[in-house]
Amino acid sequence: EGLRGDTLIDIGCGPTIYQLLSACERFREVIASDYADQNRRELEKWLKNEAGAFNWRPVVKYVCELEGDREKWAEKEEKLRKKVGQVLKCDVTKANPVDPVSLPPADCVLSTLCLEAACKDPATFRSALRNVGALVKPGGHLVMVTVLWETYYAFNKQVFSCLRLERNEVEEAVEGAGFDVKFSEVQPYLPGDVRTDCEAVLSLVARRRASLT
Repeated sequence: EGLRGDTLIDIGCGPTIYQLLSACERFREVIASDYADQNRRELEKWLKNEAGAFNWRPVVKYVCELEGDREKWAEKEEKLRKKVGQVLKCDVTKANPVDPVSLPPADCVLSTLCLEAACKDPATFRSALRNVGALVKPGGHLVMVTVLWETYYAFNKQVFSCLRLERNEVEEAVEGAGFDVKFSEVQPYLPGDVRTDCEAVLSLVARRRASLT
């Protein structure tokens, strides 16, 4: 409740849309951003409905089912395609992550499974959160999903490093970036997945303070 407005910025969207399927119902415009050129290209293929784009339909139907009407999947896909107005390059280590583009402060910034992969140490993580947080207007919201106690994840025989985070580290960094945590929930990750040593997933919603004093 209260998570709605004109603009939502997705930081580190990857080549995926799952995180935007519910968000597109609450915001008039969605701006997607990612560091990797190939991720942005893959997303644009889906947005433009190009041949060879990844088939997200089973996921879209599942989200529609969670929202109460599985049969609205086609309407949901069309709505999301219309609402994503820009796909930008972003770098969370920059003071303005979407530099050289300058965006007006957004009602909400969403970041899922991004910062812990982009940051090499806790100081960089705290700095990145301040950079990302600066994109949110006072009174606006930050929505994060991050993994806890993970040091690596593997995909397609490549192993990637991950910053090992604890719940209190994430919450303190969010508050240090000028936000008040409104919701925080930890869910254990299924053990036995050889692709990662992740132990839990943290979902968090925070509201930016009116002043940063």
